[in-house]
Amino acid sequence: MAKRDEAASGDAALGYEQARDELIDVVRRLEAGGTTLEESLALWERGEELAKVCRRWLEGARARLDAALAEPTEED
Repeated sequence: MAKRDEAASGDAALGYEQARDELIDVVRRLEAGGTTLEESLALWERGEELAKVCRRWLEGARARLDAALAEPTEED
């Protein structure tokens, strides 16, 4: 479990583009096949973690946009 906690804390430092690019690589490797079941499961789990990182970045961006749009402007 400590390994998973270390990976999660390392993932928090990933930028959106870095996580997305690694996720694309994971998907390519899974689609290409030729890996053992254990390797495929590890890749799948990594992909899930990377997808969560991307989702957090996108949700944060959406919240910032919503906040900016909700602010009154000089025209209001």
